[in-house]
Amino acid sequence: MGNLRVSSMLLLSLMAAASAYNFHQDVEITWGGGHARILGRGNLLRLTMDKTAGGAGFKSNRDYLFGRFNMQMKLIAGNSAGTVTTFYLSSEGPSHDEIDLEFLGNKSGSPYTLHTNVFTQGQGGREEGFHLWFDPTKHFHTYSIVWNPKNIIILVDSIPIRVFNNEESIGVPYPNNQRMKLYASLWDADDWATRGGRVKTDWSKAPFVAYYRNFVAKSDWEMQGLSARGKKLLSWVRKRCRIYYYCNDERHGRGSRHPPPPECKA
Repeated sequence: MGNLRVSSMLLLSLMAAASAYNFHQDVEITWGGGHARILGRGNLLRLTMDKTAGGAGFKSNRDYLFGRFNMQMKLIAGNSAGTVTTFYLSSEGPSHDEIDLEFLGNKSGSPYTLHTNVFTQGQGGREEGFHLWFDPTKHFHTYSIVWNPKNIIILVDSIPIRVFNNEESIGVPYPNNQRMKLYASLWDADDWATRGGRVKTDWSKAPFVAYYRNFVAKSDWEMQGLSARGKKLLSWVRKRCRIYYYCNDERHGRGSRHPPPPECKA
């Protein structure tokens, strides 16, 4: 990224109180059994996928209404086609709210796709996709969700990649009244994850392993947006790294039976 360095300051002076999670104490393994393992003193969690189990997952014990949520992740190296590694917030039930980060695996040498979406009352359809500007399998990187009554900001290493504003005033649903827990998972989705399902999971490359560490949840929040520097970085990401934007989907073209969401018209 050259000189696009982010100083401490970038955007968010979101909260004062932060709690660094201990995975032993603060999360529940929800599925996958021994394919989800907490390592060391509880600061590292490993998810594994092989043919005996289609992956594994965990969720936070605590739920939240607004906050900032940081997770450091190191994704599957090599041929990860067909896999999906996730970090997201979600409430429960058919009318759930959800803020998604899904990392879609690739064949060796191809970039990962970071797929994001926002669901309100069970309705999504607001996807944005990105190719990251680094290899997310070499080192840990920090992925963040900022969620408050004004906006949702998704960041990678403190660089904003997506902003979803509260535009209820023009009829856009916004998740602001259901408490959500943090979830994470690794699972087999070779029917759609890589090139629309055309590239399948190569089980000879198993086990597939992803790592999580340094989960921090800040439950206090302030009404906030991006600084001038943050807006510049967001523009850079949109121009260089965004590969899909739901408002530009051809399904919403002139004469379509699927009109664009109201925020796209605005």
